[in-house]
Amino acid sequence: MTIFSQLDEDILFPSGDGKPMADNTEQYRWIVIIKENLEILNACFDDVFIAGDLLWYPVRSQLVSPTAPDVMVVFGRPKAKRRSYRQWNEENIPPQVVFEILSRSNDADEMSRKLEFYNTYGVDEYYIYDPESFQLDGWLRQDGNLSKLWQMDGWVSPRLGIRFETSHGELVIYRPDGQRFLNSIEQEERSKQEQRRAEQEQRRAEQAELLLQQERQRAEKLAAYLRSLGIDPENLP
Repeated sequence: MTIFSQLDEDILFPSGDGKPMADNTEQYRWIVIIKENLEILNACFDDVFIAGDLLWYPVRSQLVSPTAPDVMVVFGRPKAKRRSYRQWNEENIPPQVVFEILSRSNDADEMSRKLEFYNTYGVDEYYIYDPESFQLDGWLRQDGNLSKLWQMDGWVSPRLGIRFETSHGELVIYRPDGQRFLNSIEQEERSKQEQRRAEQEQRRAEQAELLLQQERQRAEKLAAYLRSLGIDPENLP
């Protein structure tokens, strides 16, 4: 693609839609929690791309309006900076998992259009969470279409391996290793706790090594004393 055609594409398919990422602090908090924890979970995989509020153009046509999922996960695409997700430049791989966090500005018609969009353009798993009502809804692609999941408490994402718990009020999400999704403050506190634990283990190891050295020194002094008396410590009963 030449520089001129690239510039034309940037004009035809802009990177912004003029809409805010979030309408309130709770919506933003959940977008960040899900996006950042998924980034941590997939940090060692170079071919898993995760983004928040990034415009997704499924086809190279101005007749199809793009949408910006609150969080999207794309398996098979490299981690890289992007101004938008133009699917025709991404080996035509659509996001396989999409999350939407509701706010009061999201009406039923808008969410119906989004469901139709994700169903049409190849999303395999679609999750909607309402932080006010604590309602979690999910859809899974079956027989070519997104089908509603009627039991979300304890549901495990086939693609991500994460588990959703909804029975105790606010949504709780668990990683495959059983650790809970944490916000940035909780992650910092856990990091500090792990650092303190490592420092304590290091001090215990150093103290144990010091005690061992002291025991060796006492044994060597005793052996030297016995030799001074003409006694071979190796021949003691």
